[in-house]
Amino acid sequence: MKPIKGFTLIELIVVIVILATLSALALPRFTSLQRDARIAKLNAARGAVATASALTHATVLAKNNVADPVACAGGGGTANNLNGAAGTLCTEGGIVRMVFGYPDVTAIGTPGLLSAAGLSTSFNPSLAELNADGYNYSATGTQATFQIQGATTPGNCQFTYTEPAAANAAPVITAVVTTGC
Repeated sequence: MKPIKGFTLIELIVVIVILATLSALALPRFTSLQRDARIAKLNAARGAVATASALTHATVLAKNNVADPVACAGGGGTANNLNGAAGTLCTEGGIVRMVFGYPDVTAIGTPGLLSAAGLSTSFNPSLAELNADGYNYSATGTQATFQIQGATTPGNCQFTYTEPAAANAAPVITAVVTTGC
């Protein structure tokens, strides 16, 4: 007679216990990674907004209120490069509205901070394009709020940008709030 080969009941139970333990440890880590990814995306968006703000401001200062001689290759007309309350600046994508030398908080569909930051594949993104890229954006007066979609509490997974209120002032970009990511 040939001996029958196979696993014993004890061996099967040990394997099941090991798999259950590993899955109990891995599931919370997977959930944490999603939260970490949303926080990283929010920090990246804040960095893009801060960089766009600094670069456009430096460009306006370098142009020193001298209007461009030709229309912007990206469209939107000719930039006036004013460092005052209502300026425009030519970028690779098109004209960006400026306030005291920094990107203007504008509604979706109007080139300003959102266009300069480049958070979407489109220069002047629609709300649908922003949502497809995982962002929520709202503009109220002089303040823009950026949120990440998929957050458990979007109001607690955000940062804001407030345009400068006067000449020689800088915009205020708040720290990211991540308690609801």
